[in-house]
Amino acid sequence: MFPRKKRNRTGTISVVVVDKSRGSFKEVKSFGVAKTEEEADRLYAKASEWIRRFGGQQEIDFAQSSIIQQEFLESERVLNNISAVVLNNPQQILNQVYDSIGFNRIKDEVLRHLVISRICQPLSKSATADYLKSYFHEDVSLDQIYRYMDKLYNKQRELV
Repeated sequence: MFPRKKRNRTGTISVVVVDKSRGSFKEVKSFGVAKTEEEADRLYAKASEWIRRFGGQQEIDFAQSSIIQQEFLESERVLNNISAVVLNNPQQILNQVYDSIGFNRIKDEVLRHLVISRICQPLSKSATADYLKSYFHEDVSLDQIYRYMDKLYNKQRELV
């Protein structure tokens, strides 16, 4: 919903609240007809206030109170930490499983990254490289992955 000023043929200005849904405009409430621009501005402000009160959306002014602002910043910091833990938690658990299985005998971090990321997000090799770079800031290129797969097959297969 939004307020609209509309010029009439007679030179007056109608102020209405309009809702646009499904591609068409529907007049929700009329606030009157103004003869001057100042009068139209007052009706427009009245229509905007009506939308704020009866439009179904609650307005919260976070800048009004410094205590509210501090609480908002603290809650944002906590939520950012939670999302980081949620994202890294499977990695932390799977690192321990990786070590307990004995894969840590292969002293190559590329294998660790590939195994754990493929368990967490079973994607293609290309998407795995992007996943490692985007979420864990690990710079493992697609060429490194392909070279490592050859090395794993040719030299480390018995150890695995």
